[in-house]
Amino acid sequence: MARDEPRILLQREPHRGKGGAVRAGMLASRAQLRFLCDADLSMPIHEISRFLDTVPHDCDIAIGTREGEAARRVGEPFYRHAMGRAFNAIVRKSVVPDIQDTQCGFKMFTARAAHAVFSAVTIPGWAFDIEVLAIARTQGWRVSEVPIEWHYGTESRVAPVRDAWRMLCDLWTIRANIKDGTYGVPVRFSSAMDEAGGNDVPRQPSLRWRP
Repeated sequence: MARDEPRILLQREPHRGKGGAVRAGMLASRAQLRFLCDADLSMPIHEISRFLDTVPHDCDIAIGTREGEAARRVGEPFYRHAMGRAFNAIVRKSVVPDIQDTQCGFKMFTARAAHAVFSAVTIPGWAFDIEVLAIARTQGWRVSEVPIEWHYGTESRVAPVRDAWRMLCDLWTIRANIKDGTYGVPVRFSSAMDEAGGNDVPRQPSLRWRP
């Protein structure tokens, strides 16, 4: 397909975890809007219109959420949902307090946000989603949660006990990176860079719910 369609790029990377692979792809893209999705397409593809309605008009980064009245989970066992909510409670307490679903694998970025955020990513494993959002908040990008329809799949490679422990360890690394200033200073926009013609001042971190 890539031979016939110049917009398709097949990129081969050494194995270094999901976070490393996504980082490489996001930084290699030249698109103005960059969408990250799970390979099993557990979110029906027509749901992408919800993201396109939001980015870049209302935010720089739109993240899918499976929480809230407008979201819909299909076929997920109760115990997996309970484990996910327990982990998210820890994430909100320690790193990103206002985001209800950090682990949903569907996210859209503007080109500028993708370059700034993924250039600073250090976590190669499953917790990279959390680090991406922590970086976005630290740098001051506008983030919105977009409720989606999501279907549970049985072929997930996440091992609940083993990988949860690794992700908890990564959380402390992310907290330390925030305190040390690893993720950079708040983003500043000059009139030449800001598509909206804003002032050359840092944007304050914000999170908005899109019903």
